[in-house]
Amino acid sequence: MKHYPHYLELQPAMHARGTVQLPGSKSISNRTLLLAALAKGSTQIFDLLASDDTHVMLTALQTLGIKWEQVGDTRDYVVHGGDGAFPVHHADLFMGNAGTAIRPLTAALAVLGGDYRLHGVARMHERPIGDLVDALNAVGTQIDYTGVPGFPPLHIRRGHIHAHTMRVRGGVSSQFLTALLMAAPLMAKQHPVTIEVIGELISKPYIEITLKLMQRFGVEVARDGWRAFTVAAGQHYIAPGSIHVEGDASSASYFLAAGAIAGGPVRVQGVGADSIQGDIRFIDALQQMGATITTGPNWIEVEASGPLKAIDADFNHIPDAAMTIAVAALYADGTSTLRNIGSWRVKETDRIAAMATELRKLGAQVEEGADYLRVTPPAEIAKASIDTYDDHRMAMCFSLASLNGAARRGNVIRINDPKCVAKTFPDYFDAFAQIAQNNLF
Repeated sequence: MKHYPHYLELQPAMHARGTVQLPGSKSISNRTLLLAALAKGSTQIFDLLASDDTHVMLTALQTLGIKWEQVGDTRDYVVHGGDGAFPVHHADLFMGNAGTAIRPLTAALAVLGGDYRLHGVARMHERPIGDLVDALNAVGTQIDYTGVPGFPPLHIRRGHIHAHTMRVRGGVSSQFLTALLMAAPLMAKQHPVTIEVIGELISKPYIEITLKLMQRFGVEVARDGWRAFTVAAGQHYIAPGSIHVEGDASSASYFLAAGAIAGGPVRVQGVGADSIQGDIRFIDALQQMGATITTGPNWIEVEASGPLKAIDADFNHIPDAAMTIAVAALYADGTSTLRNIGSWRVKETDRIAAMATELRKLGAQVEEGADYLRVTPPAEIAKASIDTYDDHRMAMCFSLASLNGAARRGNVIRINDPKCVAKTFPDYFDAFAQIAQNNLF
């Protein structure tokens, strides 16, 4: 794992060009690990993400009695599935700040039954899980809060499931629906299980990832649009033999934006036109801002074609990648508005408040609302020391402030606590330095 100092000073760079091999997708990696653990048979997983969040999931599965091994020094793993069960029925699980781990594991453990305690870092205990717990307890699981109601830590005990229709609110996090979907086959032994969504469902592309991966593991989900999802009785997860993890489309956004801001061409390898990840749609936003996009089945390339244009768009479908647009807006020709991003408030930090604070340090005028951000770029990007709030995406996004505009005045951008990128991309700043030529620290 890469070790960074307490801060990095990014020297200004006028040009960005080159090729980056992306790390594996966090969303695909942790979903695949859990599905492989619940499947019948062994699954070889190629190109698993090496990060804090996947380490949390691997460690939790090991504690639960699931056997797995890493193939040499590669990013390939073999997971030996528990055939719809975990061998260990009593465990204490530390989940860090990994939402993609604690939420689906909570659902699976509650349905299977046992005696489990799940907890994490302080910020995890501020991230909501009440909608998921309510949906599960309403059908007979027994999940108790051991801290503040609605939030981890949790104590899961054996319940008695007495209903097979679950209802979950869709407006806070799509991970709640993902968790219920992944646990549904464990409930559907004798009866079909239906999950109904209450209200608007956010981050729909992440549900598509879940459904496609469940299909790879042998479970089909019937759907009524985005309103209801049904798993027929008798389905169970079966190991597909092998599965490849796509490169992370959210991580791709920083490099693609760098190409749009500072000339390019910049190419990312590992994700492309055939991706199952919704964040691939980030390139549509860059295209609206005037960048030139070229794609292949497993790569994307971006080149600038003049100053970026301001954007006014709904980013409900790509909340993580949308953060990159907020920083790219520093280089736009007017005021940009990011709408329908209320989910930022309950991520690794309150990302709307954090983004507004740090953009202002760079000289931008920023208006923040409950679910929107409006950014007016400064005439010149100011020298600044950027706080990252123990949020990997804050650190990666603000590396872009060292490009182009900052370079014209020779302004150094300091990134505090750069090690937070270990959550999803431990070697991020090395990769960024390779494309942001002269951007040494």
